[in-house]
Amino acid sequence: MRVDYGISELAPYINWIYFFHAWGTSGVPQAERRQLQAEAEQRLQRYADRYRAHALVELFDARGECDDIVVRHEGRDEAIPCLRQQEQGSGYRCLADFVGPNDRIGVFATTVDSGMETDFDDDPYEKMMMQLLADRLAEAAAERLHEWVRKSLWGYAPDEQLTIGEMLSEQWQGIRPAVGYPSLPDASLNFLLDRLLGFSQIGIRLTESGAMKPHASVSGLMLACPEARYFSVGTIGADQLADYARRRGVPVGLMRKFLGGNLQ
Repeated sequence: MRVDYGISELAPYINWIYFFHAWGTSGVPQAERRQLQAEAEQRLQRYADRYRAHALVELFDARGECDDIVVRHEGRDEAIPCLRQQEQGSGYRCLADFVGPNDRIGVFATTVDSGMETDFDDDPYEKMMMQLLADRLAEAAAERLHEWVRKSLWGYAPDEQLTIGEMLSEQWQGIRPAVGYPSLPDASLNFLLDRLLGFSQIGIRLTESGAMKPHASVSGLMLACPEARYFSVGTIGADQLADYARRRGVPVGLMRKFLGGNLQ
């Protein structure tokens, strides 16, 4: 299912904390930060009718099976392999633990019109500003999409009454782990999610490593389990690397490149 958003719809969902972090404003006086945000908000108003954000989401019947999340897609089972924490004291969590035997999951992707990243090459300041706003809008689209999924499309939290601030601090039920982040560190999972969703419908293409273009794109899963929590997979050993590569159907040597930051 495709959903398109205007900039004005998403502006309230922007998490400005990450905008400032990406800009590198640590230690900058508050007045300068306010001025920077004002400039950014002026751009949002100026280009409100020029650019849009786009999203894909599908709900799948699913079950947790060992360290895989198995979804039913077009009449057959498709496994989304996950990684389990191995370090002592980590809790040994795996995302598949939060999916029951007769459950559902959401799979999503969001992005922005590519022009937000390419139309300002002649002005380094403007290019940086628009790139950071594009990143925030892709995340804001994921936030708004997730709200709609929880309350309406999936409807597991129909009576949810959260402020946007509460949503940005992730006080909703469940989790929304994104590909490339600590609990789903393998960016090449995007090839699998692309098969489930068809990223090209909203203009996302994948590099050889699974990175998304436009850069301002987000993909991942939506899990409803009340006990689900975010975590970092952390360091994994050669045994799990080999098992994961087998489940992904990828040579160990190639998987080593994808998961280099998680290897001992």
